[in-house]
Amino acid sequence: MGSMARLLPDSRSASASASWTSSLSSDLATAAATAVTATSSSAMPLAAPFPGLGVPLSDADLRTTAYEVLVAASRATGGRPLIYIPQSAPSSATARSTSSTSTSTSSSSSSSGLQRSRTSTAASKVKRSLGLSPSASSKAGIEAPRRPETVMELVRVNLRVTEQADSRIRRGLLRIAAGQLGRRAESMILPLEFLQRSKASDFPDPHEYEAWQFRNLKLLEAGLLVHPLIPLSKSDIDAQTLREIISRAYDKSLQNGKNLESMQELCSAVKSLAGRSLGGSSDECHWADGFPFNLHIYQMLVEACFDSENGTVVDEIDEVMGLLKKTWVILGINQMLHNLCFTWALFNHFVTSDQVDIELLSAAENQLNVVVKDAKNAEDPDYCDVLISILSSITGWTEKRLLAYHETFNASNIVSMQGIVTIGVSAAKILLEDISQKHPGKRKQKTDVVRGKIETYIRSSLHTAFAQRMDEADLKRSSRNPVPVLAILAKDISDLASKEKNIYSPILKKWHPLASGVAVTTLHSCFGNELKQFMVGRTKFTPDTAQVLNAADKLEKNLVNIAVEDFLDSDDGGKSLIRQMPPYEAENAIAALVKGWMKERVDKLKEWVDQSLQQETWNPKANRQSFAPSSMEMLRMVDEILDAFFQLPISMHSTLVSDLTAGLDGILQYYVSKAKACHGTQSTATPQLPHLTRCDVGSKLFKKKEKPHALLNRGSQVGSSAGKSEGCDLSELCVQINTLHYIRTEVENLKKKAKKCLRNSELSQDGNGTTDGMNIRFELSQASCQDGIRQLCDATAHKVVFSYLSHVLLDMLYVGGAASNRVEPLLRELHSTLGVISGIMRNEPRDHLITALMKASFDGFLLVLLAGGPTRAFTLQDAQIIENDFRALRGLYLANGDGLPHELVDKASSEVKSVLPLLRTDTESLIQRFKQAITERQGSPTKSSFPKPPRVPAQWSANDPNTILRVLCYRYDEAATKFLKKTYKFPKKL
Repeated sequence: MGSMARLLPDSRSASASASWTSSLSSDLATAAATAVTATSSSAMPLAAPFPGLGVPLSDADLRTTAYEVLVAASRATGGRPLIYIPQSAPSSATARSTSSTSTSTSSSSSSSGLQRSRTSTAASKVKRSLGLSPSASSKAGIEAPRRPETVMELVRVNLRVTEQADSRIRRGLLRIAAGQLGRRAESMILPLEFLQRSKASDFPDPHEYEAWQFRNLKLLEAGLLVHPLIPLSKSDIDAQTLREIISRAYDKSLQNGKNLESMQELCSAVKSLAGRSLGGSSDECHWADGFPFNLHIYQMLVEACFDSENGTVVDEIDEVMGLLKKTWVILGINQMLHNLCFTWALFNHFVTSDQVDIELLSAAENQLNVVVKDAKNAEDPDYCDVLISILSSITGWTEKRLLAYHETFNASNIVSMQGIVTIGVSAAKILLEDISQKHPGKRKQKTDVVRGKIETYIRSSLHTAFAQRMDEADLKRSSRNPVPVLAILAKDISDLASKEKNIYSPILKKWHPLASGVAVTTLHSCFGNELKQFMVGRTKFTPDTAQVLNAADKLEKNLVNIAVEDFLDSDDGGKSLIRQMPPYEAENAIAALVKGWMKERVDKLKEWVDQSLQQETWNPKANRQSFAPSSMEMLRMVDEILDAFFQLPISMHSTLVSDLTAGLDGILQYYVSKAKACHGTQSTATPQLPHLTRCDVGSKLFKKKEKPHALLNRGSQVGSSAGKSEGCDLSELCVQINTLHYIRTEVENLKKKAKKCLRNSELSQDGNGTTDGMNIRFELSQASCQDGIRQLCDATAHKVVFSYLSHVLLDMLYVGGAASNRVEPLLRELHSTLGVISGIMRNEPRDHLITALMKASFDGFLLVLLAGGPTRAFTLQDAQIIENDFRALRGLYLANGDGLPHELVDKASSEVKSVLPLLRTDTESLIQRFKQAITERQGSPTKSSFPKPPRVPAQWSANDPNTILRVLCYRYDEAATKFLKKTYKFPKKL
């Protein structure tokens, strides 16, 4: 035959390829939505791959026509006529009547070709090429019961043509052959021949005869008017005539008879239209080789290759194929078109088998490989249109399943998935390569086509499965199961990812080595979008938020593990896919929310501390322990915050506990600093040393008429005060010290509790409680407490000595002479003070304060001796009195062994002890010692002047020039006065 006509007649064919091509790039979302609906209808046959005929011809009409063409093409072609033997004749006669031979001497061999033994099909070449196994009867070498005896009979049965119709067809062909001896089948117009030679008496009733006439007229209309091989012009007279005849025949039955005028008119118009040739002279009649009419007929013939009962490929497939080839010259079919039609038929029968006949699927896959080779060499646009039509039908079905393969495939039918993917990908690749040939700008690499398709299937199916899991998760949440939907969904998606990895990815890896990676990135993205929406506006930590974020973190780790395992086989380590998995940062989100939770509570606690300390009375009677109630309440609140933290439904306690303890540590430190702020420090409580002073040696120390109380009014230059200074009294100071000691002790308990809670938390999560507590510290508050206790003790001691007791120390001790005002009043006051301290404080903080008080009283005693002011002067005889007084002062703190340790008292009194020997040293020796000390420190003095000693030392000592000079200033004798006046021009008195 010449070049094939277009698949669609007239102008429709010009746009066919473009419309089919554009349909291949349909929107993925629409395809995926359609795919979900493909469930119960899976056993339905595929939609016809060819455009409609435009003529009301049923499948039964087409099957009968196909059988007529097959019988006509299979008749004897030599000088032997086609002989009709009634169906009731013996099988051998039937075989002869239906045999088709090539020569007059090949009658027996032709018959054997149509009456072939079932056992011979075991060696079927077609089945082997398709990968089909022989039938059970063939393997056993026995004939199946009640099977047609001939191949032609098998074809008739599979095409569902009745014996009566078969007899009528053969009678008609005998009549045709009788008048046209030796004429080839392709030169005959079968519908016209049948109309001319058939009689009403051939049919059981008039209605059947009328339907038979209508069928043949519709065949002529379809083949010559609607789908002609050669396009018709609008002015074609024969075409107009034929339309009128057919139209009249539909209203009134066509009169039979070859010589009738109406029949002659019909015959003339039909032969004229069918006799048109594409070029050159030919006696071929083109009534059934126009597209897609011929394909509709041939596709019915291809159905003869399948058993009418179970849809499997018949054992006699080789012989059936041989018969089908005889029709090619009539229908304009070639090997490439046959391959296409047979591929579609194989796949369609797999579909109608409810996708359980895997052999059919495998056969369709093998046959498609043949089509792939054909398509590479195809140049005929008509073939390409047919190719697109059939492959679009196949890909349309496969994509409905593969775009939602989680809905389609399960454990019961997963074995068919690989074949369906193979066919779907192969068909899609052919289509896309065909498009790229027509549109070079859209050419793609083959690997991109295949991988792109697989990625599309994976992403579409998982999007659909994800949406379904979301709906299911919503249904699972109830009043009895208040777990957040996203937490439920995360668990379901994790299960879905595992199912994908174990069931589907091993199949899809054949085409995409990173199938699992694509799947998990898709799920990661889907859940990530939901997580983002969930977190919008969430600034406070709640149990629901924690559950969702914990579930998201666990899901992400599972997905990443699957991806990493999959990426091991990747050339780039899966970087392209990893970039598609921006981390959820669930842990960071949890950390941020928990830190906000911590800050909120720490800030509230700080506000509470400010309010409570403003109202705190520091009353020692507030509780039995004599510490501030606010400290107890604060520590209780800190303890509650710790408990609440470890009860948070998170897995990051060990990571965040350091932030919490740091915040609480800061609050405790803040409390301590605020508690210390209500009183002064040691430096403010200790009076400043006066300038070097000198007594009037030549006169009496006190005026005779001056009363003792006047000395108090005159005061001393030490800055004494008759009453207590502003701020806290002694009992309040003791409570403050107690409070700091209590806080420091309780902080240790907090550390132990936090470590225990953290260890329990780690044990509950991973069974490995290995925390060493390195992240649990209260260093600031502990150091602040320790430093605060020291500062408070020192400040309290100096306040007591230099403020509360200044009237007996600075204003009275040794004023007017060492013998007149001795240390007993100071001792009584100190004893009373110690009683107050012991009544309020106990144990460690009490000893700290008494030690500080001891040091302050020793400092005050030494201050009186070295900077007591003009009301004080000492002689050598006073040294013993002073030593006795100091011994009594030390004895107060030793308390006959019940007080402070002897070593501690000795250490604290070492400075005073180093100075007291200077009071017993004669003046000349003091002067010489002073000069020597000045020379050692500042060099030899000049004759005209003697340098003043350096500033007041940090510690008084017998070798310090400033200390010696101050002893000389308070030495009550002539030698001291002369030396001081001559050397420094000191006055006799200040």
